[in-house]
Parts: sequence; C-alpha cells; structure tokens
Amino acid sequence: MSGIELAAWSFPVLLALIFIRVPIGLAMAVCGLVGAYFIYGTPTPILNQLKQVTYSTFSNYNLSVIPLFLLMGQFAALGGLSQALFKAAEAWIGHRKGGVAMAAVGACAGFGAICGSSLATAATMGQVALPELKRAGYSGALSTACLAAGGTLGILIPPSVILVIYAILTEQNIAKLFAAATIPGVIAMLGYMIAIAVYVRLVPGHAPEDDIEHPRMTTEALWGVLPIAAVFLLVFGGIYGGLFTPTEGAGVGAAATFVAALLKRELTWAKIRHCFLSTAASSAMIFLIFIGADLMNSSLALTQVPAQLAEVIKGWDVAPVLVVTGI
Repeated sequence: MSGIELAAWSFPVLLALIFIRVPIGLAMAVCGLVGAYFIYGTPTPILNQLKQVTYSTFSNYNLSVIPLFLLMGQFAALGGLSQALFKAAEAWIGHRKGGVAMAAVGACAGFGAICGSSLATAATMGQVALPELKRAGYSGALSTACLAAGGTLGILIPPSVILVIYAILTEQNIAKLFAAATIPGVIAMLGYMIAIAVYVRLVPGHAPEDDIEHPRMTTEALWGVLPIAAVFLLVFGGIYGGLFTPTEGAGVGAAATFVAALLKRELTWAKIRHCFLSTAASSAMIFLIFIGADLMNSSLALTQVPAQLAEVIKGWDVAPVLVVTGI
C-alpha cells in the first residue's frame, strides 16, 4: 500500500472508530500504529516510538498547566463559587425580560474565566441555573439552548484548556493566545445575550410574559463574586505583569480557588477527593489524545503526504491567511 493510500484510508478509519465510540485518543493511536506498521513492516521501531512519545508527553513541563486549570474549575464548582456567580448575574440582569436566561449565559462566561473547559462549564451551570430557569417559567428548549451555547464560552474565555493545547502543539505563546481570546469571548457573551433578548420578544411562550420580581444587586450578591474576580485578577495580573509564567499562574489560581472555596465552607473531604479524582480522569483523557495525535502525526509524516500537500499549496502562490481560512 502506497503512502498516499495509507494517508487516504487513515481519516475514514479514524472517523469510523470514533463513530463506534472508541475513545478519540485511542482511535488516533490505533491509526498511527497500524499505519506505521504498514510502512516499517516490523513492530520494533513502533515500540521504540511509543516509548519515546509517552515519555516526552508526560514529562512536558508546559502540559502541567492543564490539570492545574482543571483542578481550579473543580474547586470553583464544588466550593459554591458557581452558585454565587449565577446569583450575582441574576440579581444584575434577572429583572429584564429574558433576564434569567441572559444571567445564565453571563454566569457561564464568569465560570469559564476560572475553569477552561466547556464540558465542565455546561455541566456545572446546568445544575445551578436550569432549576432556576424552570422555576421562573422558561421553556425547556430555551433553557437548555442558553446553557449549551453559554457552555462554549468555557473554552474561549481564558483560561482555556483548548488554547493551552493549541499553544503547545503549535509552539505558540500561551499568554498571547489568552489575550487574543478575551475580546472575542466577551463579544460572544454579549451576542448570546442580545440574541436571547430578541428571541423572547419575537417568539412568545418561551419566557415569562410578566416581569418576575428579582432581587437587585446587593452587597451580599456582589460579595459572593469577589473571590472569583480576585482569583481572575491574581492569575492574569501575575501572568501579564511578568510575576509568573502561565504554568505557575495555573498553580497560583488552583491554590487561590481552593482557599476561596474553603472560606465559603462548602468543601468537605469527600468533595476535595472528588475534585482530585475528576481532575485526574480528565487530564488522563487529554494526555491520551496528545499521545494518539503524536502517533498519528508521525505515521502521516512517514507517508510524505503532508510534505507533498505543502508543496502543492506553496505552488498556488496564495496568501497564508487564505490557507488558514480554507482549513
């Protein structure tokens, strides 16, 4: 089988494995190892490569930022900070038509600023905000749609695990990517809120017609979000102020969020144990994807197809931004 045929078969096989619910990292590893075996014809180089890829991935100091940011989000979710965040957003904007749904989006953005994971943001804010939306009379369709859309802000508003992974794989500066994602994240949050405000007025029946009395912003509600704001300013102020690197900032953020959660007196030993176990499970999943991606990339590189494609595109004489846009 030629290199081009191997490369052409690898992607449909990868999609087929994912479709039958094989974990993504394992699916990529299988495609990479089988492809390399077809090229080498012997398992010895593949075993050596597997050893090197595994060691280089798990010994990468920069990757330690991932479990630290995930742990930061776990402490915030189980320490009561997410509930305080939603209550403050509800007090700020909940009295408007569609305000509770907009508050849910705002709370998702705020939680994303100390979490970095869309899945964790959607799951956590779903537990906090969905009962309140139902109690206020919002339809299930609008409630779940707002939380699903707001959850995507978790990977856009820094700190973002996806941005960290992208920065490491493409050898880019993590702090610069965080800065670049902040404004689009705020714009996306405001866009979702505007869409909700327009939708509840154009499509009746999905939000309460009568204004529901909601408490206005109080000192108590504001005090509840101060720990979150303090952690955010501490982490990113330190990173952009040159006090510490993004990896060190993740450690500082995790420790600060842990202290903030302790001060709210909602963390128990069982919750602390759950935080570390959940972080370990999520980190293992992400690291497995790293290993699988490295193995598949190596297999594709052996086929010479990426280099040939690069030469073809270079011959088109188009601007690099058009190539990125096409991808």
